[in-house]
Amino acid sequence: MADLDAIDRAILKALQENGRMTNAELAETVGLSPSACSRRHDMLEKSGVISGYHARLSHKAIDYKMMVIVHISLSGQFAKTLTEFEAAVKRCPNVLVCYLMSGEYDYILRVAAKDLEDYERIHRDWLSALPHVVKINSSFALREVIERPNVGL
Repeated sequence: MADLDAIDRAILKALQENGRMTNAELAETVGLSPSACSRRHDMLEKSGVISGYHARLSHKAIDYKMMVIVHISLSGQFAKTLTEFEAAVKRCPNVLVCYLMSGEYDYILRVAAKDLEDYERIHRDWLSALPHVVKINSSFALREVIERPNVGL
């Protein structure tokens, strides 16, 4: 991030706000020619600063009305244990986010479910079946206050 200049930051800010803008629109927004903008954009992608593009879906609109925060404790933190757990949790389609943590729990997950019955299925068929799990603690989100897709630049 230290190597990024003001124009790079402007490109990133504009793309965070509208990832579908054309190169011509982006160039006009940041005050560059289209060819110069395209070169910078390509450099930001190749260097890994831009890691991808996606459509942001409304979970409620596609009938996933329940968001669950799940704290997981494992039997140990050996490299093999962590690797096996992480490989398995990546296969669970309802796990939206998984963080390896310091502190009381080994992992924190954010899980999308359609309703309580659906979460019971996810818990039974997926979470309880994950390798090396010794404790699962689930908390149900009552309301989303903020989910910020953009970072401040």
